Amino acid sequence: MTPLTGSDALGAGAEASSAPSAWLTLARRAKLVAGDNVLILGATGVTGQLAIRIAKLLGASRVVAAGRNPEILGRLPGLGADAEIQLDVPASQLSDAFAREARASGFQVVIDYVWGEPAEAFFAAITRKEFAAVESETRYVQAGEGAGPTIALPAAVLRSAPVTIMGTAGMPPREMLLGAMNKVLAHAASGELTIDTERVPLAKIEEAWEREQRGKRLVVIP
Repeated sequence: MTPLTGSDALGAGAEASSAPSAWLTLARRAKLVAGDNVLILGATGVTGQLAIRIAKLLGASRVVAAGRNPEILGRLPGLGADAEIQLDVPASQLSDAFAREARASGFQVVIDYVWGEPAEAFFAAITRKEFAAVESETRYVQAGEGAGPTIALPAAVLRSAPVTIMGTAGMPPREMLLGAMNKVLAHAASGELTIDTERVPLAKIEEAWEREQRGKRLVVIP
């Protein structure tokens, strides 16, 4: 893992956008507070990996990471993930996994970088067949569409589950973005925030660009 500071990380272009974006999604939109349980859908991507670590830095009690790449999933406990869920399984199996990892206290925050079928499976998992007292609300932030641009959302989900669905709300004010960048860089300087990078000679950039990056950012070198 490479610290977020330094020419390698900045040259990769990951931290200039991904890390502040993940920070603002968790802190500003999801309003994560210490003690919250968090689910990251799409946790094997670069931004998803950053979101795991940032959630912990913001005080999350438990972070569950869901993704499709088994190799990267196996490395996520090193970033702070308390449990991992494989996304590319049958819908009923995935819903069962979400319900199991939600436990009695549920997820207070869900950051979704994939949408599509995984989102449908999550909503199926939280839909209740009986009326029950609301214990804690789930703040669901839609931040990407790696698994599909649309979902089918049954009305019963919104009637029976204490969930608020929102987007990332576009570009934040300049001052807020700079504030997030400063916090990200501060944690990077202390070694608390890292990212996987791969050095690629400029002569081989076309070959590297066309292959799967497996959750890493490319750093072009002479």
